[in-house]
Amino acid sequence: MATGVDRAVGMSLVAFSLVLFTYYSVWVIVLPFVDSDHVLHQYFLPQEFSVILPAVAAVVALLCIGAFTVVLMWKNRKPKKVD
Repeated sequence: MATGVDRAVGMSLVAFSLVLFTYYSVWVIVLPFVDSDHVLHQYFLPQEFSVILPAVAAVVALLCIGAFTVVLMWKNRKPKKVD
C-alpha cells in the first residue's frame, strides 16, 4: 500500500507532466497561428527550441538508459572458466 509521501510524489509528478504537456502543446500547436506581436509570445521560447529541446531530452534519456544497461550487464558478468 502506498504511503502519503508516495502519493504526494506521484501526484506532483502527474501535475508536473500535465503542466509540461499543456505548455508544449500550446507552444507547438496554438502559437504558430497567433500574431507575432501578441502578448502570448512573451511567455514562450522561440519556435526553434520546440524541436531542439525534445531532441536533446531524447538523447539524454537514451544515454541514461544505455548507461544503466551497461552497468547492469557489467555487474552480472560471470568470469570465464579456465579449462
